[in-house]
Amino acid sequence: MPPMSRPEFSCSVHVQYLPDQSEPPAGPFAFAYTVTIRNSGDITAQLVARHWVITDANGQREDVRGLAVVGHQPLLKPGESFEYTSGTRIDTPHGQMHGTFFCMTEDAHPFDAAVPAFELVFPGLLH
Repeated sequence: MPPMSRPEFSCSVHVQYLPDQSEPPAGPFAFAYTVTIRNSGDITAQLVARHWVITDANGQREDVRGLAVVGHQPLLKPGESFEYTSGTRIDTPHGQMHGTFFCMTEDAHPFDAAVPAFELVFPGLLH
């Protein structure tokens, strides 16, 4: 019996502080994040929707949900990847984001792809 196909997307994130869109020291602080989504499974699947949890240093939490990412719902064959850049603003010089992508295989089996937590840090904090 052949092994079952497994859907799996892996995600990595690169963050960049945006000084021209930030207002230190009181805030807000703006960040761009570039997400790379790779189909690390062995079945073609599509990213359908996203859910981000953004938390600042005061514990203020914002949930962002929506269809697609930057207007795209990429269909990824095994080994393919999709990259996009978006942004967020928080009221404190430090915060954190994590999220989930809701995905669907070609034969309509849903699965979630987790985006591990990543830090949003104003470079002035690193002194």
